[in-house]
Amino acid sequence: MRTIRSFVRREGRLTPGQERALDVLWPEFGIDEGTETLNLDVLFGRDAPKVLEIGFGNGASLAEMAKQQPDHDFIGVEVHRPGVGQLLKSIETDAQKNVRVACTDAVELLKSRVPDKSLDRVQIYFPDPWHKKRHNKRRIIQPAFVNLLTNKLKHGGHLHLATDWQDYAEQMLIDVSANERFQNCSHSADYIERPDYRPLTKFEQRGHRLGHGVWDLLFKRV
Repeated sequence: MRTIRSFVRREGRLTPGQERALDVLWPEFGIDEGTETLNLDVLFGRDAPKVLEIGFGNGASLAEMAKQQPDHDFIGVEVHRPGVGQLLKSIETDAQKNVRVACTDAVELLKSRVPDKSLDRVQIYFPDPWHKKRHNKRRIIQPAFVNLLTNKLKHGGHLHLATDWQDYAEQMLIDVSANERFQNCSHSADYIERPDYRPLTKFEQRGHRLGHGVWDLLFKRV
């Protein structure tokens, strides 16, 4: 059975500011590679709701959410180092203390380091759609990964997904709905309006101007 990964590594060039952020801020905000189970309360120095975002891109949306929800702790996972550097720059600018960053494969991080029933929300926004049919099997949202997420979420926790590819949205809906430990939060048992806590990205704004759709899905761990 093929192992699903959360990414395809596409390394770009670091700006001087991003490189400095990685050098200077990583010791405080970065989660180093390792095998030991993480104590998330110790990681942040407090007991607060924990949110994990997989694939945060340049981090603008995650930084904004963390700013708007100071009572939540956010763990961002991204393998694109310029994006990691950019997020570190943002949280330094806003003096945010409720963000930690991992530059690794989110699937392996979840499997080996994140304790079961430790997360209040997992959010995956605009994951690689692998839009060619022969590549669909590489998509991160698949039944085995959905089952892994149910193990990591607390009872009453949420899985929030968003995509601008309709066929991926339809597949997500099928795969997550098939897991009996998830309950769809949509009254019509399909999609929801974008929640206020998810900022509208520049990418999304451009899509709206071009008439592209965006599908949000929200499921509760029961």
